[in-house]
Amino acid sequence: MTISHKLPTEQTAIVITGAGGPEVLHPATVAVPAPGPGQILIRVAAAGINRHDCLQRAAGIHHDGQPVPGLEAAGHVAALGAGVTQFGIGDAVMALLQGGGYAPFALAEAAVTMPVPEGLDMLHAAAVPEALFTAWWNFFALMELKTSGVALIHGGTSGVGHLALQAMSALGYRVIATAGSADKIEAARRFGALDAFHYNDPDLAQKVLKATGDVGISALLDVSAGAHLAADLAMMAPDGCIAHLSGGGGATLNVPLKALMAKRIRITGSLLRPLALSRKAKVAQMLRRDVLPLLGTRVRPHLAATFPLEQAAAAHRQMEEGRHIGKIVLAVAS
Repeated sequence: MTISHKLPTEQTAIVITGAGGPEVLHPATVAVPAPGPGQILIRVAAAGINRHDCLQRAAGIHHDGQPVPGLEAAGHVAALGAGVTQFGIGDAVMALLQGGGYAPFALAEAAVTMPVPEGLDMLHAAAVPEALFTAWWNFFALMELKTSGVALIHGGTSGVGHLALQAMSALGYRVIATAGSADKIEAARRFGALDAFHYNDPDLAQKVLKATGDVGISALLDVSAGAHLAADLAMMAPDGCIAHLSGGGGATLNVPLKALMAKRIRITGSLLRPLALSRKAKVAQMLRRDVLPLLGTRVRPHLAATFPLEQAAAAHRQMEEGRHIGKIVLAVAS
């Protein structure tokens, strides 16, 4: 292992102390992890807050025994595991994590770590990885969206949605969005949506079809656990695909088979965290090629709020209120 200098053996991180609301997040002393082969240790400057963090906290889950939540972070390389040659000590990086981001030091796989581009500070960089990995995996690896098709994102101003709208529209993809308020609908249009509509609009399917010139939606990303399934099926193009990001706490999806069969619609879903590293590494390659050159210029995270690490509970409360646009980020003191 290569390190920048003598590192501490312990750190004060935010941990999940049990199942419950934001109040179960508390600071605690935990070990500073050591990078194994193919891994890097990041001295964290900022960590992104994601809906998964809130669900994990509510259930009191410690993934792989890891009590520290946090699926993305940005900072500087503090130590390198064996075999890592693409990064050096001190490099500014942003990474997808398996957990552990709410801490001064976090482990990342080098294969899903990217350099922080010029034009992004650490707070903005920490808002990038989870959103773009989620969007690219679902739209391009899972649903195989082509530029000839039209995409739709339920929740166009979410952490995933607002960055996907920017990146995909910058690359020439036509994307429609839904949102839950007039200001969010306007924001989605500013982020690059071809058009945007309220997701509870009773005429949603008809309006979406009109916006596509009656072509329909080829790839639909749903974070609502199928809450708009009837409209989704009506607006889909033949051979289209719907990918679900939320299991709705174990909700059952009741699908009208005739509507599904008439257009040969595929319904799938995915969880990014348990996805094999080899598959996430391929997504990272696509992002480095397609999106990294746009970050800081044509693609830039919108930060709804920034909280210091010790106020992670307050950040979770704001996330769960659901009124924010863009990303909520934790700043980690050096």
